[in-house]
Amino acid sequence: MHSNLTITLLTAVLSLSLSSISFAGPRDDLQAQYASAVKAANPAFAGFSAARGKALFLQTFTGGKPDTPNCTSCHGKDPRAPGQTLTGKKIEPVALSVSPTRYTDPAKVEKWFKRNCTEVMGRECSALEKGDWLSFMTSQ
Repeated sequence: MHSNLTITLLTAVLSLSLSSISFAGPRDDLQAQYASAVKAANPAFAGFSAARGKALFLQTFTGGKPDTPNCTSCHGKDPRAPGQTLTGKKIEPVALSVSPTRYTDPAKVEKWFKRNCTEVMGRECSALEKGDWLSFMTSQ
């Protein structure tokens, strides 16, 4: 009887302990990689900003393709709404609240950052820009 009570109590304590542990997921891992890269270049880096991510999302660039001067060219002004490519193909919303499985495949995230940043900005996005973008999208 005494050993059953001990086992029950230990199980309860262990369960409570494990429930408070936060396991990092793919998005957290990406953010950590981007943060590490930014800190290496700028030790004063204080964290990503959803406000900077929003500004990036809405900003118009001149270095990329003329028909895609900003992210909103395809994604629309509301990241919670579906977008559309210039050829008419539907794009699922980029906001995490509407598309919860977005940004969970690091290879896919990097593929789309490379393609979209090059088309819109005329260059690849920096680690700071990627982290800010993800901060904005996870806040939406």
